[in-house]
Amino acid sequence: MLLALPAGHLADQYNRKTLIVTGQVIEFLSVVGLIALPLLLWLSTPALLALVALFSIAKAVEGPANTSLLPALLPAELLSKAMATNQVFREAMVIAGPMVGGLLYVYSPEAAYGVAALSYLLALVMIATVRYIPVALTRLPMTMKNLFAGLHFIFERKDVLGVISLDLFAVLLGGVTALLPIFAQDILHTGPWGLGALRAAPSVGALLTGVWISRRVFTRHTGLIMFGCVAGFGVATLVFALSHNIVLSLLALVALGGFDMVSMVIRGAMIQLDTPDAMRGRVNAVNSIFINTSNQFGEFETGVLASVLGTVPAAVVGGVGTLVIVAIWMKFFPSLRQRQQLTQSAE
Repeated sequence: MLLALPAGHLADQYNRKTLIVTGQVIEFLSVVGLIALPLLLWLSTPALLALVALFSIAKAVEGPANTSLLPALLPAELLSKAMATNQVFREAMVIAGPMVGGLLYVYSPEAAYGVAALSYLLALVMIATVRYIPVALTRLPMTMKNLFAGLHFIFERKDVLGVISLDLFAVLLGGVTALLPIFAQDILHTGPWGLGALRAAPSVGALLTGVWISRRVFTRHTGLIMFGCVAGFGVATLVFALSHNIVLSLLALVALGGFDMVSMVIRGAMIQLDTPDAMRGRVNAVNSIFINTSNQFGEFETGVLASVLGTVPAAVVGGVGTLVIVAIWMKFFPSLRQRQQLTQSAE
């Protein structure tokens, strides 16, 4: 949170590939440090926290540069396909990663962290081989005006503001995944296996949908498709909230993940394509703040609401609230509703 805006500024002033490589090197060394500490008998809470802090700083600095690099590597019409493909691999790892990590941990904790370190090393080698020629860079001082230029740009561009704020408020209201343990135990009356299946279901839906949209290009009614998918997210939340059947609940969560995948790819592509390359780092930094805060506060809000109203009413309020947000945003952002294609000139 503290480093997002400075990192966005750096991503617009320096070679983004260099920033990503630097971040990957620091992250690799941090994971190696997690392996080395117990082997060298230096294991302590301050040392662990220092490595985690170093890792987090590297992630924060790398993030806006990483997000902003993709549009420069391929034609605009392929951006949504590339983003969908990226999300497919991400969701696949969300499903497979904990299982693989658990199996490695059974062997030894060092094995789990060792494979993680090798994965970072592989990623470092791969990003180092990417052919990227940055546009002419204009070095601007890190003033408050330049740091907040991304936020100013977002408020000037109504479509970008609509897309980012739609995601912010929809996620704030739709954090039903925070309630999955309660639903599993008290409503669906299932055990750990059921909770695991519920946790994985949105990723399964996102994975399957991502494979499908990675082969498609959005050329017509893109705005309506985005709004429809956010509304579908709300409807799926309602179905899950009112379900007392584990199969129906799993199907609702699969649908929820699928709708979220489509809207996420469309929103992400619109933001990238509507933003000039010289501003992408700062705009993506602001967007990342909104995404991270909405995810965390959304789950917090859902938990607080559940403690006051009860689990099912809290989930119902989240689903209905999402539908209300969609209706309001369609009213106040007509250009977004009428938008046909992802691509739009970024002036």
